[in-house]
Amino acid sequence: MTRKNILLVFTGGTIGSTVAGGTINTSTRAPYTLLQQFHDQYAEAGQVTFTTLQPLTLLSENLTPADWTTLIKALEAAPATDFDGIIVTHGTDTLSFTAAALSCYFHTLTVPILLVSSNYPLTDPRANGLANFSCAVDFIRHQHQAGVFVPYRNPRQSMQVHQGHHLAASLQLSGDFISVQHKSYMQYSDGQFTVLNPRQAASGKTYPLQPRFCDRITLIRPYPGLDYRSINLTHTDAILHDLYHSGTACVSPSSGPNRALPAFLDHCRTHNIPLYLAPALHSPDAYQSTRQLLDQGAQVLWNLSLETAYTKLALAYGNFTRQEEINEFMAADIAGEHVASA
Repeated sequence: MTRKNILLVFTGGTIGSTVAGGTINTSTRAPYTLLQQFHDQYAEAGQVTFTTLQPLTLLSENLTPADWTTLIKALEAAPATDFDGIIVTHGTDTLSFTAAALSCYFHTLTVPILLVSSNYPLTDPRANGLANFSCAVDFIRHQHQAGVFVPYRNPRQSMQVHQGHHLAASLQLSGDFISVQHKSYMQYSDGQFTVLNPRQAASGKTYPLQPRFCDRITLIRPYPGLDYRSINLTHTDAILHDLYHSGTACVSPSSGPNRALPAFLDHCRTHNIPLYLAPALHSPDAYQSTRQLLDQGAQVLWNLSLETAYTKLALAYGNFTRQEEINEFMAADIAGEHVASA
């Protein structure tokens, strides 16, 4: 097998951190630890050549949309045609958001991008970072697929390869990751990749995009007792309203005049602020509350994960000015990001 050239991009995160005095923080030594561990334990390390970059050094909870711009510009400055694949190390806290952002932006890329994280610093024997990294290398060496992917092994489980735009945020009070609907793309075991859920074909429509992500998209999560008076619209271009798992939100006026979404939808409309709803699976049947929101003109981003809906909206509002262009872009399945309805 021919030697593979891989662009390795460090951005920080737990995989790029060390522990000192009981505090985990990014470290200039951690990237070298990853490469040293890889060369010590990967049998065919000599078949891989890495070119390294470090455009960011941060814990991923501190990430902002501007950091996606910095990362993408660094990737584009190193021509993809020079490499067989790209690996980006990343923290776990915002991993699903960055995976979705890169999936949507690089929807025409011809090589794979793999985001690699670790649940603990690499010197901790519980860490899965080296295993995730080795899987990413094997994917580039043996799988000839373009797209954005996230290899990740939950404790006491087999290694899974997730599509970037289908990765959900880490489960509460754990470092475990799943794909939406528990449908990982692949399983990796004993050096072999097995497809679990085939990729959906994209629409084939492409968009010439600039790495601009609007930082004026406000994300609202529903919960019992949410008072919409607490939401300031002053610095907002658009709102993405999360939904309960059944695609619903509170619509009952009996909940109180400021706790029902329809009234807030009207309030946003008077301020010319579009309000989008996600996630929701498109179906001929819908709950009464969802039907009421649709009848009032709510814009539902059907069949998108919350992270993909947010990052795609940020990309849309960063690149387009006309509402018709934004709506067309949001409706298009540019990277196979739409989740198939049951």
